[in-house]
Amino acid sequence: MDTKILLENGTNELEVLEFTLDGNSYGINVAKIKEIITYQDVTPVPNSHPSIEGIFMPRDTMITAIDLKNCLQRGTSEKGGLFIVTNFNKLDIAFHVDQVLGIHRVSWNDIIQPNATISTTEEGISTGIIKKNDKLIIILDFEKIVTDINPETGLKINEIDELGDRVRNDIPILIAEDSVLLNKLIVDSLKKAGYVNLTHTENGLEAWNFITECIQHDDLHEHVRCVITDIEMPKMDGHRLTKLIKENDNTKDIPVVIFSSLVNEEMKRKGEALGADAQLSKPEIGNLVREIDKLVLED
Repeated sequence: MDTKILLENGTNELEVLEFTLDGNSYGINVAKIKEIITYQDVTPVPNSHPSIEGIFMPRDTMITAIDLKNCLQRGTSEKGGLFIVTNFNKLDIAFHVDQVLGIHRVSWNDIIQPNATISTTEEGISTGIIKKNDKLIIILDFEKIVTDINPETGLKINEIDELGDRVRNDIPILIAEDSVLLNKLIVDSLKKAGYVNLTHTENGLEAWNFITECIQHDDLHEHVRCVITDIEMPKMDGHRLTKLIKENDNTKDIPVVIFSSLVNEEMKRKGEALGADAQLSKPEIGNLVREIDKLVLED
């Protein structure tokens, strides 16, 4: 199945691959997928997490195989089915699923917020829901699934300490991040690095509304001198937010830093085409601070 469907930059759309586990439908952003392969035997790893089936090496690249059914507390997968091989946060990981049904092109604006429709059992590992032909497709939070298995794959907060003593400054920074946990970690890390004038929003639309309100009140420079944005967000994604900022005469000179698990070579090209000033993978919180230093302290 072709997972490399090209989308125009900044259209606020994404491609979601629908797959099944025990007859239930789930989804993953196609941008995370490297390939889909038939299940193959894996080598178990001693003392590993119960959700890790083992490792295998197609084309001399070692990949960790995760039993997604086990992660969702649905039992243990049998041999067979498919591996969805992904790459995000600079990790190659294969997720074991039963079947792949197809790809849906949707707008972030059409994705339903999870808390209104998902039970407490699955709450926290979903980024949204798509309704297709009276069927709900739950988009899973694969970053959280992997971080729950190994917290070392998440934000490397200790990198802030390695930056040494920092001078406090009041340069206003706007953050767009839909994950409550990551939003808090980013805010806490930036404050620790000396950036204390922070406004955090839950998605690109909320961030853009804040910016336009500042423009209307003629105080944009007082409230936004840099924007940090995720890519995957409901209502408006980070690419669409970047496009709006860079195409507006009032905001085009504001530095935009894309901070996302999806920053790979293909996504970097998209971000560059939209005018992003820097792009970093989410574990690199220390480098995020360094990039912000370059963009705003020399302003």
